[in-house]
Amino acid sequence: MLLTIDVGNTNIVFTVFDGAEPVLDSRMNTDTSRMADQYAIFIADILKLRKVDRESIKGAIISSVVPPVTAQIKKAAEELFGIKALLVGPGLKTGLNIKIDDPSVLGGDLVCAAVAAKEFYKNPCIIIDMGTITKVMALDGGGAFIGVTFSPGIEMSFEVMSEGTASLPLVGSDETHKIIGTNTADSIRSGVLNGAGCMLDGLTSRFEKELGVQKGECSVVATGGNAAQIKPYCERAFDVNLHLVSHGLRIIYDKNKPNYI
Repeated sequence: MLLTIDVGNTNIVFTVFDGAEPVLDSRMNTDTSRMADQYAIFIADILKLRKVDRESIKGAIISSVVPPVTAQIKKAAEELFGIKALLVGPGLKTGLNIKIDDPSVLGGDLVCAAVAAKEFYKNPCIIIDMGTITKVMALDGGGAFIGVTFSPGIEMSFEVMSEGTASLPLVGSDETHKIIGTNTADSIRSGVLNGAGCMLDGLTSRFEKELGVQKGECSVVATGGNAAQIKPYCERAFDVNLHLVSHGLRIIYDKNKPNYI
């Protein structure tokens, strides 16, 4: 079995694959103060809780956008399983043609999402990753990564509105069923959630225009913690694949494991 670890700004996602199938999925909050032993204990406890034999883990691969966490979690995986953990970055084969100004600065999570989207969906493809930051990426007709947009994520939007004003409260991202809010909390929720949906509808249309294709000709897939939540607020249909980054990690591992085993 393979352990994939996706270290994001808010959460760390752990997924265990048996072949191409995810059999365990768990997450913990990202905390730069944790040491390798603490990560190792968490991973070992989750495996035990889900009745996954630790000895069955024969490989591990990590994508991280939080440098202070990277070395600690890599050390944890290597000591826990007695293996060499791969780290997504320069030197690993991905099979992805990256056509941006400086390919070396593209985050590992974006690389993994794009690798999986290229594998599973028809190109051209628009990839939406809704985490701490909402990222919208484009693959051209040949499956090459040609660029990305960044905007504040859902939770960040709620927090900024509360922290940046004197009278607006911090509200939860509960569902709202109307556009025009009649109280403060519903007005905030409507603005953030419906606003995110409208933004994604608009961006997908503009992405298609810039890609030179007709409306509806691109595949659209969304991943990340808020993807399923925002889907009802979008008019544009898209697939939700919450394991997209983890599948990308698995695919990259399979491309590189002969060099490490």
